Amino acid sequence: MAYTGLLLASLGSILILVIGYWQIFEKAGEPGWKAIIPCYNTYTQYKFTWNANIYWFVLFGTVIGGMLKSFDGIFSVLGSAILLAVTIINIVALNKLARAFGHGTGFTIGLFFLNPIFKLILGFGSDQYIGPQ
Repeated sequence: MAYTGLLLASLGSILILVIGYWQIFEKAGEPGWKAIIPCYNTYTQYKFTWNANIYWFVLFGTVIGGMLKSFDGIFSVLGSAILLAVTIINIVALNKLARAFGHGTGFTIGLFFLNPIFKLILGFGSDQYIGPQ
């Protein structure tokens, strides 16, 4: 029974995230349907807030870092370092998203800790897309 509640909470969070993303994309001049496709939605966000080429480093860094982390010794340390770099880049991407809608560091912190809620605020709030900053 506990798993059912966890599953419903996860699905609800994903639904809220997609709804918020859809509105954000439309404000940025992108088709809203791009919010539904995993990985492509992140690529699209990088495209209109920063640089789409950085997304490929994040994607491959996540895969390679995760694989290296499964080994012992120096490979595990290297995998952890790559994953840390990817995490930092993702935080910068959240900051770029906040700034593209006229917000600052406080909003970035909100996007990091309460992502679905703050994406709804961006999507349905009165904020206008002002472009990459």
